[in-house]
Amino acid sequence: MELIDLQTFAAVARTGGITRAAQALNTVQSNVTQRIKALEAEIGTALFERHSRGMTLTGAGRRLLPYAQRMAALSREALLAARDDGDAKGPLAIGSMETTAAVRLPSLLAGFHRRFPNVALTLRTATTADLATAVLERALDGAFVTSPIDHAELSGITAFREELVLITARRFGSLAALRAGTSQSGPTALVFRIGCTYRHRLEDLFAALGWPSAARCELGTLDGMIGCVAAGMGVALLPRAVVERSELAKDISILTLDPQFARIETLFIHRRTQHHTSALAAFISCLGDQGREIAA
Repeated sequence: MELIDLQTFAAVARTGGITRAAQALNTVQSNVTQRIKALEAEIGTALFERHSRGMTLTGAGRRLLPYAQRMAALSREALLAARDDGDAKGPLAIGSMETTAAVRLPSLLAGFHRRFPNVALTLRTATTADLATAVLERALDGAFVTSPIDHAELSGITAFREELVLITARRFGSLAALRAGTSQSGPTALVFRIGCTYRHRLEDLFAALGWPSAARCELGTLDGMIGCVAAGMGVALLPRAVVERSELAKDISILTLDPQFARIETLFIHRRTQHHTSALAAFISCLGDQGREIAA
């Protein structure tokens, strides 16, 4: 298989059509069509189903896609490795949980940018599960996630130590008051989407409190979650450092929890086998220098 054919295939899969893929690849439609047909002929089966709304992957296409994505990412990584002369420069894609990005990273990223202005840093926020997948698939060079991360292809270093707290409406000053003021099934749990470690930890806490069937409400932003807690919609589990810096901190109660629920580590993970570009090595060095200063 030719790498350019696989890259074209991945672009069609991502965009859902020949025209959009051609635009993304800055080429003509006939070139995209020719490469897809050549790849299908080499494999001996169709990779896409054509219909009026565009193109969707067949079973064979779905099986091929992750390999095509990894090969394209590995090609980009090889190019960066060949160009890397030891001077920290070029692209660096970092991922983070939103809570970490909001409180822990601003000073770290600012210090990194001052020291290495030629590195084009991008930051993407997502859940721990999604970030780990993105690192494994080479979409990210590294990411800040919550422990534990147990994967043979990932290596991690402790970046920060957090204390998780349960936040409630102002009128609930204790767990006893929360129990007395809510239904038998417990308060509504305000959570990020599945894959968020804080969500899993809150579910463990609710199970220990006898509220395993409590309602869940998924929210997409940190500010929105704290605002909904302040409005009395439900409760949430977040790092103390995040909550105490919120403008709404005065409108909520912050409940301290037992260490088994409260203690959690944030790790910076990267692939064990990847080439450490000078940009990534510089970032890890800054993390080692500044992470100790700002760790809780």
